[in-house]
Amino acid sequence: MDISDKLLQGIGVTFTILLASALFSYLMAFIAGLCRLSDNVIIRKGTGFYVEVFRGTSLIVQLFWFYYALPMLFGFNSLDNWWIGVIAIGLNYGAYLSEVVRSSILAVSKGQSEAATALNMSRFQRMRLVIFPQAVRMMLPEFGNYTIQILKGTSLVSLIGLQDILYHGESLRNVSSMEMGGLIYFVALIFYFVLALPLIFFTRKAEKIAKKGVAN
Repeated sequence: MDISDKLLQGIGVTFTILLASALFSYLMAFIAGLCRLSDNVIIRKGTGFYVEVFRGTSLIVQLFWFYYALPMLFGFNSLDNWWIGVIAIGLNYGAYLSEVVRSSILAVSKGQSEAATALNMSRFQRMRLVIFPQAVRMMLPEFGNYTIQILKGTSLVSLIGLQDILYHGESLRNVSSMEMGGLIYFVALIFYFVLALPLIFFTRKAEKIAKKGVAN
């Protein structure tokens, strides 16, 4: 079988894992990022614990934890492998992106908040109408960069049996000659690069948007 045809069999799994885990990581990023700015110490510390645990441990270990450890510890059947991949990748990169959300909000000039307060805006209105739109502008480049990282992270789901691009590349290599191994991985590399191209384009556009500036 042609190498490209074999790898194409896994592109659907890679793409769906990328899309679902990226959306989940964005959701976790905004939830955790905003919670870390909460006045409630329990919410703030609890969210901080999540962020530090998932930033401080390996994604591979987290995948294996959800796949092997949790079912053994709590005695339930393992989740579908697809969901395990999405949850692990989403929680991992959500922790990193939550710091982008938090730092971007804090980076908005305090004068903006003071001006909104002078206009009798509530705290929610200040966040929704003044601070958050400017913070999102600053977040965009980092969200683009981390989405590319998420794409690369999807290759790890082959370790829990998901038949993604790398899984099919590995299965083809196992029945091919040693000389073919390098070519198989080279073609896989091209596949991932082609998938990353739209994300790279988006990141560059996001950088231009961010450079338009935030009011001081």
